[in-house]
This record gives sequence, C-alpha cells and structure tokens, in this order.
Amino acid sequence: MYISNEGILVVLFVGLVAGWLAGKIVRGTGFGIIGDILVGIAGALLASLLFPKLGIRIGSGLVSEIVYSTIGAVILLLIVRLIRTGGRM
Repeated sequence: MYISNEGILVVLFVGLVAGWLAGKIVRGTGFGIIGDILVGIAGALLASLLFPKLGIRIGSGLVSEIVYSTIGAVILLLIVRLIRTGGRM
C-alpha cells in the first residue's frame, strides 16, 4: 500500500482536528497535540470500522471524514475515561 506525502498530511490534519474537537467535547481528557492526533487517527479507524457495520453514512469529503473521526475519537475518549476512573463518569 502506498500513501503519498499529501495523503499523510491529510490524515495528520484530520486526526489533529478530530482529536482537538473530541478533547473539547469530552472535557478533562486532553492528551496534548501528539496525543490528540493519535486519538483522532484511532477514532477515525474506530469509526471506519464501526459505522459501516451499523449502516451509518454521513457523506463524502473532508468534512465528513472529520465528523466521522471526531465521533470515533469521542467514543474512544469516553472508553478511556471509563477505564481510567474505574467506571465513574
């Protein structure tokens, strides 16, 4: 599999924006800039696996990818928060 330099920049940009948005939505669980990028990318992977199985389609394009990634990152941050606090929100 080959990913161009521009593709890598797009993935990093989407991950950064999605991680930042998820950190703002789920307060108190920010991980810094690198952590937010990683959470955003992991959220994008989670959403890309979960949403098609549930039959959820938002659209296509960069904005829909950011929305998918943000929703996935929010789900991931909520799971991390549940694990970190021992089940208390």
